[in-house]
Amino acid sequence: MPRIPGVPTRQAGWLTRLVYRITRQRFGAVPEPLTVFAHHRGVLINGVLLEMGTEIGVRHLPVNLRELAVYRVSVNLGCSWCVDFGTMLQRHHGLDVDRLREIDDYRTSEKYTDVERLVLAYADAMTDTPVSATDEQVAELERRLGRKGLVELTYLCALENFRTRMNSALDLTDQGFTSGDACRVPVPADRPVTRARG
Repeated sequence: MPRIPGVPTRQAGWLTRLVYRITRQRFGAVPEPLTVFAHHRGVLINGVLLEMGTEIGVRHLPVNLRELAVYRVSVNLGCSWCVDFGTMLQRHHGLDVDRLREIDDYRTSEKYTDVERLVLAYADAMTDTPVSATDEQVAELERRLGRKGLVELTYLCALENFRTRMNSALDLTDQGFTSGDACRVPVPADRPVTRARG
């Protein structure tokens, strides 16, 4: 159970119910972090706007690079909810999720291209505390991805650090998104969310 139980649908206001309905239609279930954010309307609105804005405005990099960078941050910080959800997103984008088993060996694995290795190493550096990104890394990524691509990559890694740390602090763990096309457990009408176990 998360440290703060999610707001059940029957206790949610109209805006939260709308968010629940839209995300349930999109992902097959309401993401549990949203049910916890629902305790604070301002945080919920800000979070939804941030995610919508990111989805609309961050499309310069190829999807495989975007998703790999975000996934790597999640793995590094040990957020099982983010790893679960990120795996589902990669599957929905038609990416090879089987190669994620070799993510810790990306430097030597033949499953990853040279540019993917650079992106994953940068995700590692941005997850380190303190951040360990180097001038050389940034210069090489700018050369390969362009300045716009580098800025987008940096934004996505920073955003996933935020998501992962928040989810981990609240003890939000995997919700079962990788057990099928999406989790089949909707937010119940009269009790907090329970997690599906695959």
